Amino acid sequence: MPKAELLDPQGKAVSGALTRLGKSEFSAVRIGKRFELTVDGPITDAIRADVQHIADEILSNSVIEDVVAITYPEAE
Repeated sequence: MPKAELLDPQGKAVSGALTRLGKSEFSAVRIGKRFELTVDGPITDAIRADVQHIADEILSNSVIEDVVAITYPEAE
């Protein structure tokens, strides 16, 4: 996600559109990006650490973005 202190013109445009559509309960919108990584086999603590490192150092630009969530599927 873009850092909170940076202007998000896409989010501002969507927020304005929601207001015009009568959806005034939303006071702000922020737009970011999403990545999906697939793992064959169980998700171990080592894999979770690798995912965190990849998200922080490779997939995001730490100057302008924050990694806000990493989720894992429920075990079947």
